[in-house]
Amino acid sequence: MISRLLHIAHTHADAPFLLYEDQRWSFAAVADVALRGATWMEQLGVQRGDHVMVAIGNRPLFLFTWFALLARGAVAVPVSHESFGDPLRYIAQQSESRFLFCEQSEQTHFAAELRDSHIDVCAFADETAYLHAVEHCARATPIDVEDNTPAAILYTSGTTGLPKGVVIPNRSYLAAGEKVTQAIGITRDDRILTFLPLHHANPQMYSVMSALTVGCSVAIVPKFSASKFLRQAEHFQATGFTYVGTVLSILAKEWSAPVQSTLRWCVGGGAPRAVWERLDGLLPVQVHELYGMTETGGLVTINAKERYRFGSVGTARDDFDVVVLGQGDRILPPGQIGEIAVRPREPYVMTTGYFRKPEETLGAMDNLWFHTGDLGRFDDDGYLYFEGRKKELIRRGGEMISPVEIELAALKFAHIADCAAVGVADDILEEEVKLVIVQRDGFDAGALMTYLRGALPRHMVPRYLEFVVEIPKTPTQKVQRFRLPKNSAVTVDVRVAGH
Repeated sequence: MISRLLHIAHTHADAPFLLYEDQRWSFAAVADVALRGATWMEQLGVQRGDHVMVAIGNRPLFLFTWFALLARGAVAVPVSHESFGDPLRYIAQQSESRFLFCEQSEQTHFAAELRDSHIDVCAFADETAYLHAVEHCARATPIDVEDNTPAAILYTSGTTGLPKGVVIPNRSYLAAGEKVTQAIGITRDDRILTFLPLHHANPQMYSVMSALTVGCSVAIVPKFSASKFLRQAEHFQATGFTYVGTVLSILAKEWSAPVQSTLRWCVGGGAPRAVWERLDGLLPVQVHELYGMTETGGLVTINAKERYRFGSVGTARDDFDVVVLGQGDRILPPGQIGEIAVRPREPYVMTTGYFRKPEETLGAMDNLWFHTGDLGRFDDDGYLYFEGRKKELIRRGGEMISPVEIELAALKFAHIADCAAVGVADDILEEEVKLVIVQRDGFDAGALMTYLRGALPRHMVPRYLEFVVEIPKTPTQKVQRFRLPKNSAVTVDVRVAGH
């Protein structure tokens, strides 16, 4: 990855790479601060192969830090800059990280959260402070890496509760950029509006890696705003953007008539058919719906510019086999719904495994197929259609949430005897979180919500509560989530109730 940045910095030094507010950074400028940053990190004590957490919001500083780590031969462990509590401490410990980089405004927070760890918390106020820190350092000679060298560990929710660190090799990132740009026809003249959190695979693989593949530019904004979306696109003269389904759902509700824009395309996953259809008449972009996950290098199928079918998630990449499996892992014919499974045709285009979780890695690769836990079907022409999830994960606003994580936090509340979390359908977020509760005497819903907001990341806090006498379970005490009640008149909407 760093070699790709240096190549473009050499061949098109002044071409714009990163745009943010009134800042404009060329490929040459980013390469320079990355190499000087690598020397600065070496002086700090960052060694080749070290795992380093990056907890920085959507701004060039995130990428300055990441590229410097790559040049140093270290492995980035990106997390939300809003991380806190047990989830943060678990990732810090499980990833075996030695450092955490953050913004200066959050240094005290992270230092307090990780005070019992051996992690050094380092911070920069902004891009100018970073430049000042590294400007007198010599440009480092980048560490040589192989295709299988880990570039990052990205944490995703798992059905067993605790997050799993997905090890992403260098080649997987490079391949993602190549396949996205080829499918869409992205060129040096494109500019990608990037508002999804940079610690996620989506903007890393579809936006940043596309820029590193063809030399186009990335316009970074702090977060998604439907009301500012068109103004931001116009301001940066953006031609494309990456999305999760929630983004398109919100935009489809934002406008009642067609709008004009410099945008021509968007790429991502999770767009419901009805939303896709409505947006098609409002925004002059081609929606490149795809299917993939962090483990599979971001995408395994995509609706390409020249091979496109409305309502599908596209056809398979040429470096992956993608099938639909039925009983006994038998490959199903077109039209039949089964579990989507994949395997690479080329080396290191997908994850090399879950960090320090060999059993989970082997379990996911059952019968030499990576089992996604998602359901789908093919048509006769090889287009894949997403048909829902086999796993019990909740998909809220593009975030995959483990219900077990919510349950483990809630069970620490003194007045809950038992509980189970489940996803319920939502027009905007795809799913909202409901917590079904067996309460003890003295239970107070307001006190529970106050506790959960302090114990869970914002996107995992339940929207709905419901009270039952018993949680349905199997004889082995596994929650039967399909038997949990749907929303009804007795369901408590936390927002309406004011808890």
